[in-house]
Amino acid sequence: MMSSSDEQLCPNISSDVTSSPPSRRRKRQKAQQPWAPPSDGTDGTPKKKKKKDGAKETGRGGIKTSSLFKHNPDISDIHRPAVAQLKEKIFTSDLFSDLDLHPHLVATLNKVMNISTLTSVQKQTIPALLAGRDAVVRSQTGSGKTLSYAVPLVQSLQSIQPKVSRSDGPLALVIVPTRELAQQTFQTFQKLLKPFTWIVPGVLMGGEKRKAEKARIRKGINILVSTPGRLVDHIKHTLSIAFSAVRWLVLDEADRTLDLGFEKDLTVILNSLNSTGPARQNVLLSATLTNGVTRLADVCLNNPVSIHVSSAPSSDLTTTSVVTCDPEAASQSESFAVPEALKQFVVVVPSKVRLVCLAAFILDKCKFSQNDKLIVFISSCEAVEFLHSLFIAVLSRPSANHKPPLMFLRLHGNMKQEERTEAFQQFSASQSGVLLCTDVAARGLDLPQVTWIIQYTPPTAAAEYVHRVGRTARIGARGSSLLFLTPAETAFITELANHNISLSEMKLQDILSSLMFDDVYKGRGKYHSKSSSKALEQEVRERATVLQTEFENFVHADARSLQAAKKALQSFLRAYTTYPAHLKHIFHIRSLHLGHAAKSFGLRDAPQGLSAAAGPGASGGHRKNQNQARKQNQKKLTGKKRFGQREVQMFHSEFSSGLEGGDAKKKKKKKKKEAFSQSGEEE
Repeated sequence: MMSSSDEQLCPNISSDVTSSPPSRRRKRQKAQQPWAPPSDGTDGTPKKKKKKDGAKETGRGGIKTSSLFKHNPDISDIHRPAVAQLKEKIFTSDLFSDLDLHPHLVATLNKVMNISTLTSVQKQTIPALLAGRDAVVRSQTGSGKTLSYAVPLVQSLQSIQPKVSRSDGPLALVIVPTRELAQQTFQTFQKLLKPFTWIVPGVLMGGEKRKAEKARIRKGINILVSTPGRLVDHIKHTLSIAFSAVRWLVLDEADRTLDLGFEKDLTVILNSLNSTGPARQNVLLSATLTNGVTRLADVCLNNPVSIHVSSAPSSDLTTTSVVTCDPEAASQSESFAVPEALKQFVVVVPSKVRLVCLAAFILDKCKFSQNDKLIVFISSCEAVEFLHSLFIAVLSRPSANHKPPLMFLRLHGNMKQEERTEAFQQFSASQSGVLLCTDVAARGLDLPQVTWIIQYTPPTAAAEYVHRVGRTARIGARGSSLLFLTPAETAFITELANHNISLSEMKLQDILSSLMFDDVYKGRGKYHSKSSSKALEQEVRERATVLQTEFENFVHADARSLQAAKKALQSFLRAYTTYPAHLKHIFHIRSLHLGHAAKSFGLRDAPQGLSAAAGPGASGGHRKNQNQARKQNQKKLTGKKRFGQREVQMFHSEFSSGLEGGDAKKKKKKKKKEAFSQSGEEE
């Protein structure tokens, strides 16, 4: 544990050092003499500046920053248990033309979507659904689950005689957890329905104008794709919506829908469907099988076939593995399959160095070498906003080799829907760039040609890890992932190994060494880096310090950027308290050093009052104020239970219906718990 003097990450340059012994001061002054600036004094003699212990001159306008590489915890060799990784065969030799499908549908798959062969999950699912069976489909992310239900659904609706018309209303209902996935699924149906123009798809989601959606519903939608919150709102307030003709119900990413607290919304939707209508075919899809998903399947599916690609298909849901009476036990014992072409890495980084390590990795992949396409997962909307503005200001400047500036995009739940859609489409169309996002982008999205997934903030569960890395190496393509962990968090590697996930280590020094490619980060030190590895390491560290100083200069340049950094740090600390109980021994707020965590947000010192927000007893806090901090914490957050509710609300807002106005607010005042499952306002 650091002393209070070590915690002062960057005290004022002019602060005195009278606490040091005279002999020590003289030695320090003598050592600084070659770098001392000319004096403005009348005697013409150089005036030597005093240097804070541990501070380093960066050669950038006299600003000094405390060393990134002192007082850090040791990085020991990580323990990587031997893992027999689960594998799923992605492709088969079977063709869509071999199935009993309409020739125009097969032609559309071949010519419009450039798809001819079936994936393993499609080979098992499509015939079962064409036979009219209900199904629970579990397969790794990126294996083609959307087409596995979309193709038989379109085949079924186009064969109805007389032909389907708009006036029939919804014949198929597809429920997805996020807006981006809703938009993507809608676009997939648009392509499949090109030959069948009499079948009309439509999408309902938060952030869109409710009046325009009502008009589309009145006009007629046959395949309705929707997020749960917005659909419930229309069920309650739109008279023209009716489910009397619904023949298909698809629940995609069912585990995520339940995780986000939409269980009550699903109950409303199912009750509305069950009150009227013909016999219905039901499909439930998920990359992970949880107890909640199993209960949901029991409620809405009738004698389903269970399709699990990494094991033999079963005709009865009850024979599916990993079903226990304890959902937490199930989540801790479940094994996951990841794409075979995915290379998974982990880097152990002290808190102080996290920011420059991320920046160096981005520069290496997107600027110094090949033009990669990166997704960076971050824990909160505020942190995404902060890093987006920081990287644009510091890393996006034109380079000497005339390469275009780096493209940074952001995606999170606090953005307006138009901004979210634009960012999603722009990143999809780009050949390279960086998308900074929350877990709103972790499920189901098919973003083309993503080469790297960076988990800057560790996930809260192994299942979430799998969904995040599933944004790359999709449908047989190659991809890589990198997980950031601090030395105190390395036990998470063992946690992932318990779920059959194996990681290779990437060294911090190797990532930072990419800064050697650009002399803009060169300091004043004269090292013969080619002569010894020690000299190379020292120069790399100096360049990292130069880059960190640029970040800090930006953060402290004005009150607005400083406040944004403080908000981002505070939201990071809040998110850190939400890890589940079985991971608290790895991710605990008490193990964080607040001063070092502040450094990773470009702050030169830990802002006052953060110890109260983080929780009493957090490392690096002012211990004499622990009792006061505890009282403030209880007053502001009234314990972890209410704090957990606040976090649920924050995450729920990213996937809510996005409604504004009196109805939702009145419900919040009337009964707070209902607000989390009803169509809440995005913050």
